[in-house]
Amino acid sequence: MNNKFKRINNLKEIINKTEDKFGNNIAYKIKIEPGKYKLITHKEARDMVNALGTALIDMGLKDKKIAIIGENRYEWEIAYLSIVCGTGIVVPLDKSLTENELRSIIDRSGVEAIFYAEKYEESLNKIKNLGIGKLKHLISMDLQIHGKGIYSEKELIEKGKKLIERGDRRFIDAKIDEDKMSIMLFTSGTTSASKIVALSHKNICSNLTAISNLLDINSSDIFLSFLPLHHVFECTVGFLFAFYTGAQIVFCDGIRHIVENLYEYNVSVMISVPAIYERIFKSIRKQIEKKGNLEKIQKDMEEHKDETIEEKKNVFKEIHDTLGGNLKLMISGAASLDVNIEQKYRKLGFNLIKGYGLTETSPVVAIETNENYKLGSVGKAIPGIEVALSDKDDSGMGELIVKGPIVMKEYYKNEEATNDAIRDGWFYTGDLAKIDDEGYVFICGRKKSVIVLKNGKNIFPEEMENLLNKIEGIEESFVYGKRMSEEDENDIKINAKLVYNEEICKNVYKVESEEEIKKAILEKVKDINKMMPRYKSVKGISLSKEALIKTSTGKIKRQMNLEVINKEIVC
Repeated sequence: MNNKFKRINNLKEIINKTEDKFGNNIAYKIKIEPGKYKLITHKEARDMVNALGTALIDMGLKDKKIAIIGENRYEWEIAYLSIVCGTGIVVPLDKSLTENELRSIIDRSGVEAIFYAEKYEESLNKIKNLGIGKLKHLISMDLQIHGKGIYSEKELIEKGKKLIERGDRRFIDAKIDEDKMSIMLFTSGTTSASKIVALSHKNICSNLTAISNLLDINSSDIFLSFLPLHHVFECTVGFLFAFYTGAQIVFCDGIRHIVENLYEYNVSVMISVPAIYERIFKSIRKQIEKKGNLEKIQKDMEEHKDETIEEKKNVFKEIHDTLGGNLKLMISGAASLDVNIEQKYRKLGFNLIKGYGLTETSPVVAIETNENYKLGSVGKAIPGIEVALSDKDDSGMGELIVKGPIVMKEYYKNEEATNDAIRDGWFYTGDLAKIDDEGYVFICGRKKSVIVLKNGKNIFPEEMENLLNKIEGIEESFVYGKRMSEEDENDIKINAKLVYNEEICKNVYKVESEEEIKKAILEKVKDINKMMPRYKSVKGISLSKEALIKTSTGKIKRQMNLEVINKEIVC
């Protein structure tokens, strides 16, 4: 076990306790142009955090809610720490939000300032000018200087440095209430039905302390930042954990550049979702096939399968070199990883491990390690928490419940949802699982109706159905996940069964045949898709005149309707 990292009780201690130890290490390597990079040390990064936090307090934002939206970049991370380590409450936002969703969240969250990337400027200006919510200050991560009522993050940092030089220590000396809500995270689904998870410093830091004592990470490591930073998995494990351990962070140029970025930056640690690991594996296989080595590699994989990860890494050195040759740890989370892919990576000597967690648990609940690894599991519970199963069935499967300091404080301003999720100190995850005699956790599926996509995104059917039901001529709808490939059970796309009124449709759309009705409705569905992030798009529809199966109170019986649809597909 790795016990060389100091226990931290709040995120400000990352800034204060580790500067002397890691100050000269590179915190960020930023690509300016091909072959040219900007290097930022940990000391420089920490100085920027202190300066920006000082400037924010000087703006009157002490104890206020401040949002961040944009692609992964060091300015995002500096802003996050400058808010949460002494200024106020940070509200990370999904970069794929539409303008309407952004407007709704700004109104609901009560944010008074927002850091943003250039692409959001027009929408945010409009929202601010309309007087939505409490929004007063726009802070650009791209502007070099203030202008047109918009602050520049870079200029605020310079202002903060001058304030500190003049003796302003309001941020530097700020006391942290470790149990107070300091982070507000919106659950997947961004309408008024979405919940807001309230996390504290204690929640996040108990998670960081636990995983630092499990994973073999040190200040020489290089993390590839790819998953969206608003996602608590990337934020905690890919950003805060790297900062805590004095490691270096590099930013991916995009999904098509992952393999070349792994090689270019000599990456040693990456955190991602199953879809990305499958993409990388296909790239590896393609290169092997191109060289005509597939049969030999497959034979070697079987011959060396019982050797250690390090021994296999030497056997397959040529393959490892295509990914930089330094990749020592790959962490998969947010969705279920195909066991076959997992097994093949490990046979090739790649230390691919899985973790499990939720936004509400800060996030990591269980994770694999070199010592605690079992194919198909998500590892064992992290130190300092308890896991158990509620309402186990005869097969030993039950709802996974969690207790410990990682569990959120509450769903913000939603007492009913909080009381339903947290009972007697136990958080009810909504996931069905099994726990074996050795403590390994195996996730079996979702208890609730949420659809988990291959990329880790969650889709709430009710949210989509509310939109589809607004289409003229549609009386009700049923949204479900449809497996698109027999070979890949995780390849799920959003489909919808729409119950339509034939007479209304003919009158509204001036059509006669069923084919014409379907075509007209499909165009309306496409219009709805344009209003939402791409991952929420409905990929296929079926029409029916038969009412959905419902309870006596009018609620849709999801499982029974899904069974009917599956029979229709088979027929």
